Amino acid sequence: MSLVELLWPALVLSVALVYIHTIFGVEIIKRGVIFTDLAIGQIAAGGMAVSIAFMDGTYQNAMTLSFALLGAVLIAWATKRVKHIEAFIGLLYAFGISSIMLILARSAEGTELFSKLSASDILFTSKEELYSSLSVYTFVALVMLFVYPKLKGMKKEYLFFLMLAITVTSSVQVAGVLVVFALLVAPSYASIMQNKIKTFTFASSFGSLGILLALYLSYTFDMPTGYTIIFCIVTSSLLFVVYKSMDN
Repeated sequence: MSLVELLWPALVLSVALVYIHTIFGVEIIKRGVIFTDLAIGQIAAGGMAVSIAFMDGTYQNAMTLSFALLGAVLIAWATKRVKHIEAFIGLLYAFGISSIMLILARSAEGTELFSKLSASDILFTSKEELYSSLSVYTFVALVMLFVYPKLKGMKKEYLFFLMLAITVTSSVQVAGVLVVFALLVAPSYASIMQNKIKTFTFASSFGSLGILLALYLSYTFDMPTGYTIIFCIVTSSLLFVVYKSMDN
């Protein structure tokens, strides 16, 4: 098997991850609820942890989606009812991460499983995993493009968080919570700091270059893929933000 045949699913998945999270990233930053994705992702990972610890990994997709939807509905409700929403979402994240540690403490491989849930290795993604993720992302993208703009009020709010939850459910399982958070925030944050290129175009291009560089470095130097992606995406975004801040 050639290198291209081995790695092309990971390359395609990486770009798809950037594009689908860019759809939500800018909106999340503008709303001032940066930790929304992290909280939903951590709660979704809690569903995975329950499946692994108590069900031998069965019903993993159903458990992950159920937990993610629960978190999304709670946050959608809280954005209109709870004061200091960012603090509320931060506490949800803390609840999620502590719950996972307590659940996985039952397993001898708890630490390893927690690391995988935080940042997984997507370098050797299978074709089946790729096609499954692409089907989810295509559905979400179509809904956000054609249905979401037509809604108003709480219907629009709930749809936004519902689609985010569905996206996170898929992404957390293939990439990990922290990778998903980095992809959601870092490219979009960089794109907001400039005004020459359309926000979505800049963010998706910026993120794609960063994640492809991360995959190259991970494969070439045998580094953990998930954390290499986080480092490359976050570092490049921070450097760009600092540069634009100094430029202004």
